[in-house]
Amino acid sequence: MAVHGGLYGNPAFPSPPVTQAALLTGITNFTTSIADAELGGPADTAAKNNMREILIGLLRQLATYVQENHGNNLATLLSSGFEAASTNNASVPLETPNIKDIINGGSRQLILRVDPVENARGYHVRYALIGPDGAPGPFIGPVYFKSTRRMVIDDLTPGGKYVFEVCALGGSTGESDWSNPVSHMSL
Repeated sequence: MAVHGGLYGNPAFPSPPVTQAALLTGITNFTTSIADAELGGPADTAAKNNMREILIGLLRQLATYVQENHGNNLATLLSSGFEAASTNNASVPLETPNIKDIINGGSRQLILRVDPVENARGYHVRYALIGPDGAPGPFIGPVYFKSTRRMVIDDLTPGGKYVFEVCALGGSTGESDWSNPVSHMSL
């Protein structure tokens, strides 16, 4: 809707390749199909996906037109309703991961769930068995995981209490700090 309101009638963009009526129809059809898909079945979802592709096609045509006609003037580009894409590709340090849950899987298995870290390319998990004195033993790992949804750690001592830490990989420093330690007992 920002493009619909900003582009048409804008003196910087006198002849868009898509008519205002065609864009409004695309927006309306897609919006309606979203509501239909929420209540309907697979055919409604397919119709929504088709309407989305049609709207994206219209917006791509308009984006190309704006890009070719904004005269390298950021204010003119923004007046069209489109946003400027960042050209900053600088790598930044990653946030420290947060272990949100540890659950028992099968026998001798624990499953970690970690909040994903933006721009992380993977994760390392390290863990240690906590001794009778309450102090953790030597850390095992790191074990690499691509996703934070289900980090399965196997071959644990039944009844043993373990402490876990996670770090994210990537960013300007190569890896984040290790998370706060979280402990859980293996079954």
